[in-house]
Amino acid sequence: MPSALSGLPMMVESFVASSYALNHLQGTAQFLGDMGYQTAFFHGAPATSLGFQGFTKSTGFQQCWAQENYEADRRTRGKADSDNWWGIWDEPFLQYFRMKMSDMKQPFMTALFTLTSHHPFHVPDAYKERFPEEELPIHKCIRYTDHALRRFFDEAKKEPWFENTLFVLTGDHPNMSNHAEYRGGVNHFSTSIIFYDPSGALQPGIRDGIAQQSDIMPTILGYVGCDKPYMAFGIDLFNTPPEDTWAVNYLDGVFQYCKGDYLLQFDGEHTIGFYRLTDYLLRHNLMGRAPQQPQMERELKAIIQQYMQRMVDDRLTP
Repeated sequence: MPSALSGLPMMVESFVASSYALNHLQGTAQFLGDMGYQTAFFHGAPATSLGFQGFTKSTGFQQCWAQENYEADRRTRGKADSDNWWGIWDEPFLQYFRMKMSDMKQPFMTALFTLTSHHPFHVPDAYKERFPEEELPIHKCIRYTDHALRRFFDEAKKEPWFENTLFVLTGDHPNMSNHAEYRGGVNHFSTSIIFYDPSGALQPGIRDGIAQQSDIMPTILGYVGCDKPYMAFGIDLFNTPPEDTWAVNYLDGVFQYCKGDYLLQFDGEHTIGFYRLTDYLLRHNLMGRAPQQPQMERELKAIIQQYMQRMVDDRLTP
């Protein structure tokens, strides 16, 4: 959530769970709220779970709708739609999401966090034959959530707000994979980011370049014409040349920086790996042999320094 909604990558530890969680932080909801948008965050789990409620309030969401609100709404089946583990199944909660958006005054900005494609990887009893067990336990859950999204869009396209809405879909994080190139290495963090504009204003297709979740806020703010200054560890994907796009992430003591055709790995003091992005399994370390390495090292050190110093000094805003 800090990445997708506030342009803040995860470095060393989760922002929400860290000792800096009370730092001042801006977010897409705050900026759009200042522009007259009504804003709301949705998740089918209990309101206090995973620190969602506190984070959404601190970043400008005016409302937060959770499992308790769903169960109290007479338009739903209430507790009957609970998975008895995380919260409300994706299909009914996505329909609740659609209904609540139709209750809102336009323009509005919302965010939704779904649940079903997480451990323990269950689907509703009514769908166990339609989505049977496959090679991996998560496969049936992904098919169910795809079905839930399809049903959401089937109904949403009937709403008056549909044509005027930019939809952004991304994964919380990767999970199980039966493809070796997604079990580690370059693609360990890979997940899709989809921008869907029903009006057709965005040219369809796959864009060249590298993207990360912390690009979502800058991209949306650029798209709606927000002219206020903001601080984000990301770029506007619609208005940045492919060669200037980049991504940074952290795992098990190693920072990874992707830019151009290369991946640089840095342990906080020294570069420990330099690979082509096409070397998915990181078999050919080019450290010390690529002319791009020194510049990428300087850029990554600058990103880490900016992040750490701004976090310590509570300067995550302009």
